[in-house]
Amino acid sequence: MIHDLDSSLRALIERDVLSGGGIEISFESPNKEWVSKLTGPTIDVFLYDIREDLSRRDVFFEEIRDESGTVVERRQPPRRFRLAYLLTAWAKRPEDEHRMLSSLLGCFIRSEMLPEDVLVGSLADCGRPILTQIAIANDEDAAYSQVWSALGGELKPALNLAVTAPFDVSRSVPVGPPVTEEPRITVGRPDSDETEQPRRRRKGAEPPAEAELVAVDTVRGGTEDGPGRVLHVRHLPRRP
Repeated sequence: MIHDLDSSLRALIERDVLSGGGIEISFESPNKEWVSKLTGPTIDVFLYDIREDLSRRDVFFEEIRDESGTVVERRQPPRRFRLAYLLTAWAKRPEDEHRMLSSLLGCFIRSEMLPEDVLVGSLADCGRPILTQIAIANDEDAAYSQVWSALGGELKPALNLAVTAPFDVSRSVPVGPPVTEEPRITVGRPDSDETEQPRRRRKGAEPPAEAELVAVDTVRGGTEDGPGRVLHVRHLPRRP
């Protein structure tokens, strides 16, 4: 999913920000060694943090149905992860860097969701929106303030981009065939010799080909003057 998201971000930036302006896009860590090798204007999209967005987790399995509407599978829904990118612009003049940052800011303000025509791979088939947030302060982004010190470079103007994308866990549970026959249950009164207790098969006796189980309901339907209604459940003979 992460590599598909990188490719989708690259496609969006190339289309709406660069427009063939001869600016490179890199996903490298913007440390001193990388900066020393730059040969032209570059936009760096550095992924520095990945964490699950628990507020968007779905707990119920999704039902997968066939063409007739029958449930054939239950699948765990994708889990959503929040990926934080550090967007920086690199050029010889600060004015050029600010111009690139301004174009990036306008691009992601207009696109609060990644457009479908730039999505690739698993993101193109997930059927869920890929949400974006640009330059929004968040108390959970403590790692953002530590990025530059960890990279060992000087502080530089940058945009914090957060993208929430689904990750398919590919976990499914098979289901049994649908029930096509209704249960056979009849309700009636017992015989006179069966009012006190249900029938019992004698010890050692062979079960009949067709048995009848009688249960007396003395709570819901019974009174002090007589028993309640009896539930007769007739079991059909077993198949040979």
